[in-house]
Amino acid sequence: MDITEFYDTFFEEAAELLAEMESHLLELDVDTPDAEQLNAIFRAAHSIKGGAGTFGFEALQRTTHLLENLLDYTRRGELALRRDIVDIFLEAKDMLNDQLDAYRRGAEPDPEALERICQTLRLLALEEIGEEADVGGGEPKSIPAAVAQSAAEPESVTTAGRRYLVALLGVAEKDRELLIEELGQLGEIERQSVNGDRYEVTLSTSLGGDDIEAVMCFIAEPEQLEIRPLARAEPAAEESTAEKNDPQPQAGQAPQQSRAVVPAKAAAVGGNESTSIRVPVTKVDQIINLVGELIITQSMLNQVATESGDLKDGKLFNGLNLLTRTARDLQEAVMSVRMVPMDYVFSRFPRLVRDLASKLGKEVELFTEGKATELDKGLTERIIDPLTHLVRNSLDHGIETPERREAAGKPRGGRLTLSARHQGGNILIEVSDDGGGLNRDKILSKARGNGLAVSDSMADDEVWQLIFAPGFSTAEEVSDVSGRGVGMDVVKRNIQAMGGHVEILSQPGQGTTTRIVLPLTLAILDGMSIRVGGETFILPVSGVIESLQPRADDLYSMAGGDLLLKVREDYLPLVAVHRAMDVRDASEDPTSAIAVIVQGEGRRYALQVDELIGQQQVVVKNLETNYRKVPGVSAATILGDGSVALILDIADLHRLSKKENPIFGSREQARPQKEVEPS
Repeated sequence: MDITEFYDTFFEEAAELLAEMESHLLELDVDTPDAEQLNAIFRAAHSIKGGAGTFGFEALQRTTHLLENLLDYTRRGELALRRDIVDIFLEAKDMLNDQLDAYRRGAEPDPEALERICQTLRLLALEEIGEEADVGGGEPKSIPAAVAQSAAEPESVTTAGRRYLVALLGVAEKDRELLIEELGQLGEIERQSVNGDRYEVTLSTSLGGDDIEAVMCFIAEPEQLEIRPLARAEPAAEESTAEKNDPQPQAGQAPQQSRAVVPAKAAAVGGNESTSIRVPVTKVDQIINLVGELIITQSMLNQVATESGDLKDGKLFNGLNLLTRTARDLQEAVMSVRMVPMDYVFSRFPRLVRDLASKLGKEVELFTEGKATELDKGLTERIIDPLTHLVRNSLDHGIETPERREAAGKPRGGRLTLSARHQGGNILIEVSDDGGGLNRDKILSKARGNGLAVSDSMADDEVWQLIFAPGFSTAEEVSDVSGRGVGMDVVKRNIQAMGGHVEILSQPGQGTTTRIVLPLTLAILDGMSIRVGGETFILPVSGVIESLQPRADDLYSMAGGDLLLKVREDYLPLVAVHRAMDVRDASEDPTSAIAVIVQGEGRRYALQVDELIGQQQVVVKNLETNYRKVPGVSAATILGDGSVALILDIADLHRLSKKENPIFGSREQARPQKEVEPS
């Protein structure tokens, strides 16, 4: 039988187990380690070893075998934990990750790296235990030997005559044959029977239930297995009765050593099937694309019915309304499938913070908030690199050394917080530290030295944005962590490419918060349709604050031709969309147009448009993939009449508006008569 079809399942589950192992290792208190955490770490290594042996991944099996034995000594109290021992365990976990990646690519792991980590683990056993104690060079080559040598439970090697009822539920015949063959290598098969789609095997073995499960879980799903202990002296003829009575383990045998694996279908309320399935992301994306096309079609039907006057027909009107609601509910349901908790992202940082703080000689404690907040999986993958750079920046430049913190009256240990929360149609992700904060004067001085146009009257948020300029760095010395001025500009570009923006809040001596604002998904958004001249554009509703018609008394001309619109007590830059986007036949007079107040990159602007058409749900199409990058535009969509509308990038529009457009000549044409320099 070709078992390569099970590779992907093994790779996914092994990766999850390694992530779980790292999380527990980082949380361990080396002085008083939690027994449950130690057991969880051991079980993760044991399960990976069982699967590695099944698929013939020898390097992975050898490494986990060595690590597993050391973990067994640790949980039994024979190996006292220290920070340096935890470091070795983490190093072994990293090596397992590398080996897993190699096998996933169809390659063999680095043999030198394999020997190096194996030698490290052997030396640790020799130094701490005083003997090689089953971690020498005779690593097992097959599943039975692997399980027999490591033994999931310490007592299982010496406990003979255990008997189990192993039931296979709904397993395909070819898979069943392979599973029974594996069971035959674990012990002696006493009896086999078939009852519908339930295939029962009575197995006599010296191993524990966890060992049997570890070997079989990579071929069959958990809900397809049922493993029950049987009394050692129980005759075969009485097995059916024993099974009905769900017998307890033999006296003197710890219950956890013969843990029953209850199938999900039996445990679920009302006998339901398993509550989750694994689905490739590509299949979900295909469904999302189809839902997007459905929404476009629904929009077209609405427009056709409106233009033809058929909406006066009550039945048609009600039917289209029902279609609109159903399409929206379907879209939200499908999008929820792609949503994953931010814990998927945050779980990567405890190790980074631990290692980097140690390298920098700093004491830092990491806190996470909002781990259950959900974000589109596609965005979680892309946000990891920008967040990593921000975290490294906070550790290197933000949080001070213990000595400097004490001198400033702070605790020796710094505090770094990663948080996530929803706000409207966006998600806010923050990286906050309680370090020294940003130095305004130093940033301005460096900016002038780099030839950037700055002034002492700039607002703080504008000054903080300077650190995202290419090549900008205020580090006094370059390290292998940061200081080369490379990265922050990439962070900003990557976040903008995801339809988001970055804001910075900082107070000298108290710390810095970098806030990333992202849409929950890039597939579909709520948009406001606007008309400028003969063109229709889309504004993300999440960035729209309000709309109004400007009065002449509220317009102010600034030096350089810029216009400001006074909205209550604020003076906002007025951006003429027709100038920025080179649109003809648009209204030139701001007082006869409409001002849409929007927010982008932490600042507010007033966009001058001709008309507000209405709000609608639009399917986002990547413009760069299908055409090229267009200044002032983040993406495109298809309207109900089949035409293409551009989705505007609010912050980029303001930058475009500062450039002269030769088609319309000087901006003096639309400037009100008065000139006022607002305070």
